[in-house]
Amino acid sequence: MTGDEREEERPAGLRALLGLLRPRAGAGQLAGGLLCLVLGFAVAVQVQSTKRDTTFATARQDELVGILADLGQRSERLRTDLRNLEATRSRLERDAEGGTALEDARERATTYGLLAGTLPAEGPGIEMLIGDPRDGVKAINLLDALQELRDAGAEVVQVNDVRVGVDTYFLDDRDGVRVDGRPLSAPYRFLAIGDAHTMTTALNIPGGLVRTLRGAGATVLITPRAKVTVGAVRSP
Repeated sequence: MTGDEREEERPAGLRALLGLLRPRAGAGQLAGGLLCLVLGFAVAVQVQSTKRDTTFATARQDELVGILADLGQRSERLRTDLRNLEATRSRLERDAEGGTALEDARERATTYGLLAGTLPAEGPGIEMLIGDPRDGVKAINLLDALQELRDAGAEVVQVNDVRVGVDTYFLDDRDGVRVDGRPLSAPYRFLAIGDAHTMTTALNIPGGLVRTLRGAGATVLITPRAKVTVGAVRSP
């Protein structure tokens, strides 16, 4: 007997009841199943991610204590290194400022020493020899010579063996000329450090110092030199 023949032999009411009990795979059921599959996959992925992100959460207490202690030591070492670097930077800044200040002080001391005549000096300049065969050179003539040299930019001047200072003076007396109270004898030798060309030009201007000295019977010889050494110093 075929299945169709057995179906026909069942009462009509029974056939209707069996039809109601058969499962139906409708569109809603398929959508629900797919949604459950997607949710299940998402939950699985989240679980794996949570396992990776919660490594410390599963660590034992003694492990966490060790990790925290190591982090604390590293942090302290970094802070110490930072303090050391800042201290080094501050020291270098102070050294740089102090070195600059010291160099400035040395330069000022040298300048003051040269101006006051308490330090020897050397540099380019001129040598001027004034001969006085007729004893016609007076203190005023030597003072004019010094003033001309200063006006021409002479930085350091020595007359014979006397170092010229800011308060240097010349006086006539019965024995000749004195400079700062010390006697001078001809020939009068001026050593001047500065621009040789400028000083030579200033001394030789028409009607200037050289003309005046020669008019008094003196001889004047001016020699530019690449290196003039002024060794005489004044007492501090």
